[in-house]
Amino acid sequence: MKKTLRAKLLKRRDSIPPEQKSLKDTAIRKRLFALDAFKKAKSLLLYASFRSEVDTTGCMTEIISLGKRLILPAVDPARRELNLYEVKEISELKPGYMGIREPGIRENRQVSIEDIDLIIVPGVGFDQECNRLGYGGGYYDRLLGGETGQRLRAEGRISAIALGFEEQITGKIPAEPHDIRVDMIVTEKRVIRCHVR
Repeated sequence: MKKTLRAKLLKRRDSIPPEQKSLKDTAIRKRLFALDAFKKAKSLLLYASFRSEVDTTGCMTEIISLGKRLILPAVDPARRELNLYEVKEISELKPGYMGIREPGIRENRQVSIEDIDLIIVPGVGFDQECNRLGYGGGYYDRLLGGETGQRLRAEGRISAIALGFEEQITGKIPAEPHDIRVDMIVTEKRVIRCHVR
């Protein structure tokens, strides 16, 4: 069921015309930057957008210019986990796993989830209960659902926000016990808030 839904939602996202997508990307960025959780965060984990995902390149540039600490993940496929690194300039990013841009400078830049205030995640689809359908690798579920991630969220020290287009919001995402919900979903039209603890 997830596979079929994933294909349907990816097709829907891919079919957004470029000029319309650009306007939506800008609206999502403005909505994200207006959130209290974003304003208060000193250190943010962001994803490098890939294919038709909500574009995060403008977000990265602005986060750095605001003097906030920008952290990006690098996929470790062998261990099936995300390693987190601070990025000081967009030019440091290099194509990595599946061609997704990752931090190119890693020496002395590794960061723990303990050092992050806000996690911004990608996704294929979302529902009104803040369930998230990812790409099937489970990387963000393991990051947020691991012992440290769960503790930080329970203590209210870290929030997880997903960025998505209205086309990615669907009736119900089939969720399994290991699937981790996000706290908020930001689209070009609204912010869906859920109390996830």
